[in-house]
Amino acid sequence: MNGDRILLVEDDKEIREGVEIFLKSQGYAVFQAADGVEGLKVLEEREIDLAIVDVMMPRMDGITMTAKLREKYDFPVIFLSAKSEEVDKILGLNMGADDYMVKPFGVLELSARIRSLLRRTKREEDRDVLFYQDIQVNRKTREVSSGGRLVELTLKEFELLVYLLENQSRVVTRDELLNRIWGYEYDGETRTLDMHIRTLRQKLGEEGGACIKTVRGVGYRMVR
Repeated sequence: MNGDRILLVEDDKEIREGVEIFLKSQGYAVFQAADGVEGLKVLEEREIDLAIVDVMMPRMDGITMTAKLREKYDFPVIFLSAKSEEVDKILGLNMGADDYMVKPFGVLELSARIRSLLRRTKREEDRDVLFYQDIQVNRKTREVSSGGRLVELTLKEFELLVYLLENQSRVVTRDELLNRIWGYEYDGETRTLDMHIRTLRQKLGEEGGACIKTVRGVGYRMVR
């Protein structure tokens, strides 16, 4: 039982109920909606991992609904449509769908496509999160925690920490950090980098800050 939450937006009640029964048998939590208006209302009340959206529906069609949900959400969307022409599929994908299935469709194929999209999404989420000791950084949401405590960083502090974590297996030189974060060559006088490292250490706290080690005359590296 995987527990992933699926929003099923389809105006044909028979299709909607049949797909829901099958998906529930596969361990998914399913939330129904008969059109785009209802679908958007469900999104306000529930956390969703993937949406299956019919293209042609009354009140609000699937393309309009998907355009609206893309303003706030980033989960995968599968379009369902009776239109099978290549141009229709291309239009659907260009309008925000991650996949496109032509009616009538098989529930086994639908299930396989759902699993594929959810696996891809989870891999992308894993790449968005960096860990080191008690430090955790989410590159997508820009949230940082150290020792279980949320840490507020400036943009440059955040970029410094991310770059150090991405290169935690080696010493990162001062010139490299200045070029990467500020975009200019280190001139031997500026204390900009040192000041940012100092405030970053302070904000990460005693244990988190101690993970950033100065390598004298070279740069910085992460240590355990």
